[in-house]
Amino acid sequence: MSNIYQFEAELLEGETKALADYKGKVMLIVNTASKCGFTPQFAGLEKLYEKYNAQGLEVLGFPCNQFGGQDPGTNKEIGAYCQRNYGVSFPMFAKVDVKGPEAHVIFR
Repeated sequence: MSNIYQFEAELLEGETKALADYKGKVMLIVNTASKCGFTPQFAGLEKLYEKYNAQGLEVLGFPCNQFGGQDPGTNKEIGAYCQRNYGVSFPMFAKVDVKGPEAHVIFR
């Protein structure tokens, strides 16, 4: 049986990140979109991250364009938008599918 620490994911910047790096921490894995009605939740996620990261909380954002095409930008555009509009400093990963046959292994 697999566990989440066996997986890797690509960061927005293109680097591969092993989820084993987060072992011993609480991970809040979030499917995000930068052009939807819930986009303002980035601000709340950032506040959570700032408040609790030192105690071991990691917020991990995974952009997805599968729900109404609400994250159509490139990884670079998504990162710039989240930083500029919400001050996002938590790890953001490359755009992934979260459902269907091409879903990233983390979401299967």
